[in-house]
Amino acid sequence: MNVVVIGAQWGDEGKGKIVDYLAKEAQIIVRYAGGANAGHTIVIGDEQYALHLIPSGIFYPDKMVILGVGMVIDPVALFNELTMLRDRGIDTTGRVFIADRAHLVLPRYIQIDKDRDATRKKPIGTTGRGIGITYSMKSDRDGIRIADLSWKERMDGLESGDREFLAPYIDRLEAMAIDLSTYLVHRKNAQVLFEGAQGALLDLDLGTYPFVSSGMSCAAGAAVGGCVGPRRLDKVLGVFKAYSTRIGNGPFPSEFDHDSEDALCRFIRDTGREYGVTTGRPRRCGYLDLVALRYACLANSIDSLVMTHLDVYDTLDEIKACIAYRIGDKMVESFPASIETLNNAKPVLRTFSGWKKSLSSALTYEEFPVAAMEYIEFIERFCETPIDIVSVGYDRKETIIRKSPWTK
Repeated sequence: MNVVVIGAQWGDEGKGKIVDYLAKEAQIIVRYAGGANAGHTIVIGDEQYALHLIPSGIFYPDKMVILGVGMVIDPVALFNELTMLRDRGIDTTGRVFIADRAHLVLPRYIQIDKDRDATRKKPIGTTGRGIGITYSMKSDRDGIRIADLSWKERMDGLESGDREFLAPYIDRLEAMAIDLSTYLVHRKNAQVLFEGAQGALLDLDLGTYPFVSSGMSCAAGAAVGGCVGPRRLDKVLGVFKAYSTRIGNGPFPSEFDHDSEDALCRFIRDTGREYGVTTGRPRRCGYLDLVALRYACLANSIDSLVMTHLDVYDTLDEIKACIAYRIGDKMVESFPASIETLNNAKPVLRTFSGWKKSLSSALTYEEFPVAAMEYIEFIERFCETPIDIVSVGYDRKETIIRKSPWTK
C-alpha cells in the first residue's frame, strides 16, 4: 500500500512527526520533493532531532529511507545530517538511498539564490539554500543529477569550481544511488510512505504564486518524485495545524492583526514553538483558514486529514476560525488565485468555545472535552474530509488515531 503525507497549509504543519509515527507500519519511506530548505523536528522521549533532507522514518532501525527523484540535494547538508545521526547513535548504514535522477545543489546556486531574492522589489523570502536555483537549472536543462556524476562529458562541461566541489562526494553519492522505479516495483507488496515537503499552498502550480516553493509539494508530486505513477497511490493524508502559520512573504488572509491581536500571536508562537527549523525565523501566525484548507483538500484529493498542535489552544476561553473572506463588498467562500485579491481579503471568523483542559493525557478521541470535539467535527463538515489523526503534543505517544491510514 502506498500512502502519501502532504502539508495542507503553508508548510510547518508537523509532517515530520506524523511521518515518523506512521513509519512504524511502513517498510520504505520516500521523501519525494524539496531539499534542505525543509525542516522536520522529531521528538523521541527526551531526544529532539532536526532533519532537513533525510526522511523522518530513519529512526526505526529496520526501515529503508529514500531521497526521491523530485528532490534537490545539497551534498554538504546531506552528509552533515548523516554524521549528526551517527554521532547521536542512529545507525544509517545501508538504509539511506538516493534516486539516481535526483538533482544536486551546488554552492554557487546558493549564492545566486541569496543575491536574486535580495534584488527583488518584493522578496519572496526564500531560505537561501539554493533550492529555487537548482530547480531553475533543472528546468533549463543545465542541472546535474546523481546519474550524471559518471558521465565524463557532462562533468567536463561543468565549471571548474563545481567539479572541485563534487569530487570528494562522487563515490559516496554513487554508492547510495538507486533506480527508484525499479527498486519499488520489486517491492510492490511493501507498505510505502511518501513524505512531502513544504505544503500544498506553497506548491509551484497550486499555491500562492509567486510566493511559493519551487518544487511539487502537492499530492501529485508523490507520483512524479516517488517514481510510481498516480494509479499506484492508494491514500493521501493532509496535515494541518489547529491554527495557520506562514514563513516568508506572501498573502495570509487569516493572519493575526499586529495591533489588536499581538498578544494572541505571541502566545501561539511561543506555545507552539513557531520558529523555523531551517532558518530560526519566527513564523507568521493566524486563525485556522478553513477556506484555504478546503481548497487544499479539493486540489489534492485528500482522503483524510491529520490535525496537529490542537493542544496549543488548551488554555484559551475561546478560539476562532476563518470560514470565508470579505473582499470589498463581497463574501467569498473559495480560495482565489489572485495575490492582489488575497491581500485584500479580510477573514470572516466563527467563534468556538475553548475547552480549558489539557489534551496531552488523552489516550482516545472519546476522552477529549466536548468543545474540542465540536471544533474538530466542524472542520470535518466544512472541508467534507474526515480528521482521522489528532496530535496533541510533540512526542509519538501524544497521537490519537481515529482510523489507521493503512486501511483501504
